[in-house]
Amino acid sequence: MALLTPLFAFLYHLPQVYKWLLKPYYIASLFMSVAFLLVRKTPGICEHLSTQREDGNSCDFDWREVEILMFLSAIVMMKNRRAITIEQHVGNIILFSKVANVILFFRLDIRLGLLYLTLCIVFLMICKPPLYMGPEYIKYFSDKTIDDELEKDNRVTWIVEFFANWSPECQSFASVYADLSLKYNCAGLKFGKVDIGRYSEVSKKYRVSTSPLSKQLPSLVLFQGGKEVMRRPQVDKKGRAVSWTFTEENIIREFNLNELYQKSKKLDKPKGEKFERPTESVFAPVPEEEEPESKKDK
Repeated sequence: MALLTPLFAFLYHLPQVYKWLLKPYYIASLFMSVAFLLVRKTPGICEHLSTQREDGNSCDFDWREVEILMFLSAIVMMKNRRAITIEQHVGNIILFSKVANVILFFRLDIRLGLLYLTLCIVFLMICKPPLYMGPEYIKYFSDKTIDDELEKDNRVTWIVEFFANWSPECQSFASVYADLSLKYNCAGLKFGKVDIGRYSEVSKKYRVSTSPLSKQLPSLVLFQGGKEVMRRPQVDKKGRAVSWTFTEENIIREFNLNELYQKSKKLDKPKGEKFERPTESVFAPVPEEEEPESKKDK
């Protein structure tokens, strides 16, 4: 059963896998991922390669190459245990396949290794993974609009994603966040996004670090009455994010989306009806940072 479950899951998502793999970025990445296999197995090329096989067959893998490929497979399986989207699964396979190719090419011939590594660097610089372009109910903020929008109506609860376009984690999370916005968006519960890779002042004000070492991207922050109520992932005293998985189930549970949605739908009432005063937040407020004594004296 443990083997059948992943197989059924793969078959269920197969149409979506084809849809992603047919994009130019993934087609090029796929060819780069199997580059060593093609070189080692292509007649007319493999005969000129060196090998450590006892039978001298240079068109087949030697024991060390098999060992490297097995180690790669183990790493991919471990990384994909925490993957939540098809993009993350495919991305992990492509990433570690390229790493294995670099090692294998350098081991085979340093010139081939340098050539492949150069191609990887050029590809990384000029090619970016395709951005999510599906349906969504999300408002995109800039550094000039985010404060006004969050404070415009105290009855509206906002869930805002702080992201950066260059972050693979943010790119993978885009479809999950869009799906949540389609399910839970209403007059009293809205979803927003702000690119803190572009607007650094927003990053500083809302204390979301863009450093890859902090692992704070993406960050989801819930605002009620224009003030932050909670965020995920949480950040420790060293400025590093506490490990948290951005699955749809985790977000619904941690942010009480079902309860928030039921309360927020009250704002959808016709204009003739009176709005009820918003109930107290179900979350504990985030403590504000104390001002230094020198500022208080002033």
